Amino acid sequence: MYPQSDNITRPWTRQSHTTSVTRTGQSRPGTAIAPTTAATSRFETSFIIALLEGRGIAREVGLAALDRDTGRAVLIQLVDCQTYLKTLHQMHLHNPILILIPDTFLSSKDNLGPSSGNIPSSTSLLVQCIYDEFPGVPVEPVLRKYWSEDAGLEFVSQLCVQDEERAATILAVSRKYYALSAASAVFKYVEIKLNTRFSVGSLRIRFVPVEGTMMIDPETARNLEIVDNFGNARSPYSLFSLLNHCSTPMARRLLRATLLAPVTVEAALEARLDLVEELVQSEDRFTEVKDALKHLCKVDIDKLISSLASNETREASSARTASSRVTQMLNLRDVVRHLPALQKALVGSTSELLKIICNMLSDERLEKIERLVSESLNEDASLQKTGIGAINARVYAVKANFNPLLDVARETYKENVGDIHALHGNLTEKYGLPIQLVYQESGFLFAIRKGDFVQGKLPLGFTNLSMQRGRWVFTSMELKKRNARMKDALEEALILSHSTIQDLVSAVLVYTGALYKASEAIAMLDVLWSFAHISIIRPQFTGTLAIKSGRHPILENIQSAGMLVPNDVYCSDSTAFQVIQGPNMSGKSTYLKQIGLLAVMAQCGCFVPAEYASLRIHDHLMTRLSNDDDLERNLSTFANEMASCALILGLASSKSLVLIDELGRATSPKEGVGISHAIAEELIKLNCFTFFATHFHDLTVTLSRKPTVVHLHLSVRRSRISTSNIGLTFTYKIVNGLADEWDRYGLQLARLADLPTDVLAQAEGIAHRLTGETMRRHEMSESAKVARRRKAVLNMRTTLTQAFQHSRLPDREFLSYLSGVQKKLTKELGNNLPATCTPKAGPELNLIQFDDI
Repeated sequence: MYPQSDNITRPWTRQSHTTSVTRTGQSRPGTAIAPTTAATSRFETSFIIALLEGRGIAREVGLAALDRDTGRAVLIQLVDCQTYLKTLHQMHLHNPILILIPDTFLSSKDNLGPSSGNIPSSTSLLVQCIYDEFPGVPVEPVLRKYWSEDAGLEFVSQLCVQDEERAATILAVSRKYYALSAASAVFKYVEIKLNTRFSVGSLRIRFVPVEGTMMIDPETARNLEIVDNFGNARSPYSLFSLLNHCSTPMARRLLRATLLAPVTVEAALEARLDLVEELVQSEDRFTEVKDALKHLCKVDIDKLISSLASNETREASSARTASSRVTQMLNLRDVVRHLPALQKALVGSTSELLKIICNMLSDERLEKIERLVSESLNEDASLQKTGIGAINARVYAVKANFNPLLDVARETYKENVGDIHALHGNLTEKYGLPIQLVYQESGFLFAIRKGDFVQGKLPLGFTNLSMQRGRWVFTSMELKKRNARMKDALEEALILSHSTIQDLVSAVLVYTGALYKASEAIAMLDVLWSFAHISIIRPQFTGTLAIKSGRHPILENIQSAGMLVPNDVYCSDSTAFQVIQGPNMSGKSTYLKQIGLLAVMAQCGCFVPAEYASLRIHDHLMTRLSNDDDLERNLSTFANEMASCALILGLASSKSLVLIDELGRATSPKEGVGISHAIAEELIKLNCFTFFATHFHDLTVTLSRKPTVVHLHLSVRRSRISTSNIGLTFTYKIVNGLADEWDRYGLQLARLADLPTDVLAQAEGIAHRLTGETMRRHEMSESAKVARRRKAVLNMRTTLTQAFQHSRLPDREFLSYLSGVQKKLTKELGNNLPATCTPKAGPELNLIQFDDI
C-alpha cells in the first residue's frame, strides 16, 4: 500500500484533520471539481492551482500547480501588476480544473462557511480577476492557517524526485514564502479531499522563474488563434493544430505550453533549431525517430509514473487496486522495452540537443527497471483493452512459483472459467442454437445474433433478454452461479498478486528520476520532430525583423497552393513604428497576425514559412486586434480598447512586439485620432517594434515628424465601377509609402447595398465638399510644410546612409548619384519653404562640396 510512510513524518496527515480543508459556500455557482470539458480533455491536463498573494504594495504572488494525473508540480513566485497579467498568464499555461485560495481572500458575502476570522469587507482583486478570467473553473477557499511555508518545504523535500535537479529545486524554493505556502495547501488538499497520497521521492517538482519566456497575454493568444480558433473552438485551424503532429500525449502538453510561452534564451533557441535542421536534412533519422515514437504513443508516461507513485489514503478495494497496478506494470514494461529503439535512432547525431536527449534515454537505470519487470512478469502477458483476454492478462501477469497460494488461486479461476465454457457447450448442443459466449464487465453472458433468433421462443431457463449491438444477450441462473464463483477466484488471484506487484512498484519507484528524464526527452524530441515535419526556412535571430515573402501559417494551410499572397516585413530600431493603411478587406489584419504568428513560431524553435527570416527575440507579444463588446465585464468596444492599450503601455519595453489594429474606431473621429496619436507617441518613445494599422489618414500627418515612423499600405488597383464591382481590386501586397485616398470607397459599398439614389447623391456631395475643404486647409498649413521638409531630410539621411554602407558604384557614377540626391532635396525644400521666406534668385544651394570628397 504505502511501504515507506510509516517511517516518514508528514505534515498534517492524521485523519482527525479531515475537516481542516473546508469547502465553504459562496455566492458564485459551483465549488466541486469541474467535469472534463472539450478544452480540458483536448490538452489532457488536470492541474489544481493554489494561489497566495502578499499584502504589500508589490503584489507578490505565489502559485503552486499540481497535475494529479501526471505527477508534475510547478512552483512560481512573481511580482505582478495591478491587473495580475503575469499570474493569469501562468494559470493559462497550466489550464486549471480547480483553483484554491485562502478563505481570507473572500468577503463575508462570498464566504458562507467556516472562516479563519479577519474576513475582509470585499473580495480581493486577485480573486475577482480569477472569476473574470476563468468563469467556468471552481474556486475553493481553504482555511488560511493551512497555508504554511514550513509545511510546504517539508512536502517538497519529501516528495521531490531524487535526481540531479533536486538540490537546486529545494534551494530555489527555500525562501519563497508564498510559493511554499501555496504548495502546502495544494498537497494537503489532494491528500484529504481527493484521497490521494504520493510516495516519497516520486513527484517531478520544479521552481519555474518567469524570466526566459515571452509573455503572451490571453487576449493576444485568442486574437492570434495560437491554441484555439477564434470563431470555433473545435475548428482545426489554429497554430496548435497546424504544428501538432506529435505522437505522444506528453508532447502535446509541451507543445501547448511552448506556444503560450515561447523561449527568449537565444542559446536554447539555436539548439532547438539545430535539432530541427538535422531532422530535416537527414531523411533516414527523421523516419527512424518517427517509427520509434509510434511505439510510445499509447502510453502517457507522466500519468503512468504518477499512478505508480500515488496511493489511496483510504483504499476502497484491494482487488481493484491490484488490477490497476498490474495494468500499470505491463504498460511500464512496454515503454522501457521500446526506449532502446528510440535511443538507437539518435546514435551518431550531430546536434547537441539530440545528443543530450540520446544520453537521457541511455540511462542505465532504465535497463534496471526493465530487468526488474521482466523478472516478475510473464513474457507473454500483454495488455488488451476489453474482454476476457484483458482479465487473463492481469491474472497471469506474475510469473509462476512466486507465491504458491497465487498459483492455487489461478488454478481455481481457470477451472471456474472452464466450467462456464462447458455450460455454454452443453446448452448449445441441447437446444441446437448458435449461442455465443461473451464477456462483459458484469461477467459472462450468452448471446445470439438477431437473425438467428425469433423473439418469444427463448427456451425455458434463460432470463434477462435484451438487445445489444444487433444481437440478443441473456443469461441463466446456472451461469450466474458460475460467474459468482469465477469472480471470487478472480478477486483472490488479484489480491494475492498485489503483494508481489507492490514490491515491484516499490523497487521501480527508486528509479523514478530516470523515468521522468525519459518522459521529458521523449516530449521534447516529439515536439521538435513535429516542427521538422512542417519546416520550411530556418529563422535567424538578430536585432532586425526582416522577412522575405512571409506567409500566414494558418491561412497557408487552409488555402490552395499558390493562392496565398506572400509579403515582406522589415522593422529595425530606426523604423520601429510602422503605420499600415488600406481599405477594409485589403489584408491589414492578416498582415499583423502573420507577423505575430511567425514571431511565435520562431521563438518556439520552429522553422517559418518564408524565403528568408531574420527576427528579434521579444520579451512580450501584445495585441489590440478585435473590436468586440465584452458583455461579461460590461465593457463597450471603446472601453475594451482603452483597457487593452493601458495594459500594453504599462508592460511594453524596447524588446516588445506590439500589434494594433483600428484603434479609436469605436468613438468619434476627432477623439479617435487624438487618442491614437497619443498612444502611438508613447509607443514610439518606448521604441518597441509596433505595427499600427489605421484608417485615420490624419495620423500620417501628425506622426510624420517622428524619425522612426514608417508608412506602409496594402496596394489596391483601380478598375471600372459596375453594379457588382466597387472599382477596387485587392492585391493583398504590402507597399512602402503613404496610401492614396480611396475616394468614395464607403459610398461604393453603400451603392452595392442598394441604398436609395437620392441618399447616395447627397452623401457623395457632402463628402466631396468636406474632402476638398480639408485638403485646402492641409495644403496651406505651415505644419504640413514643416512635416514635408522634415520627411525629405530624413529620407535623404536614409538614402545617404545606405549609399555609404552598401554602394559599389565607381567614383564618378557615385558622385553623379549624390548630385542627383542634392538636386532632389533642394527642390523639395524650396517647394515647402515657410510663407515668410522668399527664395532669392541665384544658383542652387550647394549642400555637398564635391571637391571635399
